[in-house]
Amino acid sequence: MKVLITGADGFVGKNLRQALFERADVEVVTFDVGNSVSELPAMLHGAAFVFHLAGVNRPQDPKEFATGNLDLTQTLCNAVSAEMETCGKKITVVLTSSIQAERDNPYGQSKRGAEKAVFAAAKRYGFPAHVFRLPNVFGKWCRPNYNSAVATFCHNIARGLPIEVRDPAAPLTLVYIDDLVGRFVQLLDGAVASVDAEGFATVTPQFSTTVGEVADLIGRFRESRQTLLTERVGTGLVRALYSTYVSYLPEEEFKYAVPRHADPRGVFVEMLRTPDSGQFSYFTAHPGVTRGGHYHHSKTEKFLVIKGHARFKFRHIQTGETYELTTNGEGAEIVETAPGWTHDITNIGQDELVVMLWANEIFDRARPDTYACPL
Repeated sequence: MKVLITGADGFVGKNLRQALFERADVEVVTFDVGNSVSELPAMLHGAAFVFHLAGVNRPQDPKEFATGNLDLTQTLCNAVSAEMETCGKKITVVLTSSIQAERDNPYGQSKRGAEKAVFAAAKRYGFPAHVFRLPNVFGKWCRPNYNSAVATFCHNIARGLPIEVRDPAAPLTLVYIDDLVGRFVQLLDGAVASVDAEGFATVTPQFSTTVGEVADLIGRFRESRQTLLTERVGTGLVRALYSTYVSYLPEEEFKYAVPRHADPRGVFVEMLRTPDSGQFSYFTAHPGVTRGGHYHHSKTEKFLVIKGHARFKFRHIQTGETYELTTNGEGAEIVETAPGWTHDITNIGQDELVVMLWANEIFDRARPDTYACPL
């Protein structure tokens, strides 16, 4: 399938272009500022889909709003209709507009005019059209200090630069770029169109938040390298914002150090703490060294030997019942400690023992739930 993307070098265009380049069944043709509208007929020849993402939002001359948004869209619609007459096949057009189209200013008027042009041409010439009136879209490759608060916050905070938040309570509706591109691909693959009451194509999820909440959250992303306490980055808005923030890290920030505690037994390194899913660390032990020798009332742990040969010993703190097991780095076996059983681990091999450790709660010095009880 041949697909034309206008505005292919823009934020949305780059992400969509990459997604389509990953598919062997799609041929992508691109149109951007370096191209002339006279090239559109040739680019459209044989195309089945057009993603019209090109537009103007910060021109030096306000007159460019009309030429870059309305006029370009009208020219594209005319070229689509001409190609359809020639080839006898329908071409689907997807237009990205903006919620700014609701405003009565030169930019809003030009975006609203582009919407009307697509709707009118689709009705007149009979081609499928999907017009997205988008809120703030964010994600990797969006230009900072331009027209995206999220991109600016991520870029500046990742570099220790100041940000400006004029009204922390200002509402903000966000769409993540991967969700938008995913919806585009669904339409390309024949998904049923979903529209709102006004006929605009929809994308979900949309996240409702405030400027202040976004700025605070991104700030905590940066702080997590010192506190080791991560936000809940696995789902929803926090996941999308964290992925976006990391994409703005300068290359020299791809690596960072965490505290390393060494003593005659070996080393202990904590990697990550979570708000409600415990913490992750690893430790080493020299040959013959025993670590542990304590019990917990509520805390549980999982041990994974990465390298070496280990013996785990357990004793029930009331019944005195004992248990012993061995494991090594070749077995990929989890050893789990149970509350009420004192336990230790001994390096019974000839080389250094390396063990990954997960505990179900963050260590709290005020309430450690760790009681010395050698075996």
